[in-house]
Amino acid sequence: MKTGKNIAALLAAGAVMITGLAAADSAAAAGISSANQAREKALKKVPNAVVTDTDLDTENGEQVYEIELVKGSKKYDITYRASDGKMTEYGWEKTTVSPSRNRAVISEKKCRQLALDRVKNAAITAISQKTDDGIDIYKVKMTAGNKRYTLEYHARTGALTEYKWKLVKTAGSNSQKKDISLEQAKQIALKEVPGAVVYKAEYDIDDGAAVYEIELVSGNYEYEFKIDAGTGTILERDKDLID
Repeated sequence: MKTGKNIAALLAAGAVMITGLAAADSAAAAGISSANQAREKALKKVPNAVVTDTDLDTENGEQVYEIELVKGSKKYDITYRASDGKMTEYGWEKTTVSPSRNRAVISEKKCRQLALDRVKNAAITAISQKTDDGIDIYKVKMTAGNKRYTLEYHARTGALTEYKWKLVKTAGSNSQKKDISLEQAKQIALKEVPGAVVYKAEYDIDDGAAVYEIELVSGNYEYEFKIDAGTGTILERDKDLID
């Protein structure tokens, strides 16, 4: 009888150990330990796509898997953090886009609304119009929560041609630190070149760090500043003679 109780106790202890091990295995499984696992996760995100490249890289001191896929007329780029399997970057772009020159360019106001409808509760930090490979586009930069977005719209059709977001660090100490404003960044640059005129100012993520890129003109010179959005420190500066 006593032996029976001992066996029962051992079985119970074994069950607890097995449960604990299963939980540990489950936790470990959340991370990514091989390129094959990374590809499988990417294919769950984009079913029926074809993986064209898989790369193990280091970003901000952490190992990440970068996956490239193609599905239909879209090329996808997805990045997963190896330690916990979390997606840190996601994006796609259309590989074939018609110029549609016979159509008028949509207004910036219309483009802003399209972007805000696409990314709910976001704030637009910069919007610019340019021509890329003969296609007129609007490039919109936005922020929402812990993500920074870049969207590109066909300026003549209003179609979304590129969409991507990147996760921004929100660690305890960093989350309490508020970025300087775009206007403050402009003033920092203008302090370096008194009397200059700002003709371009935008928020960007450069190698995982939030920065402001400010461009100015004064006399026959063009100035470019890259400013740390968290501290206001000037990281880079350039001065060129205007041709």
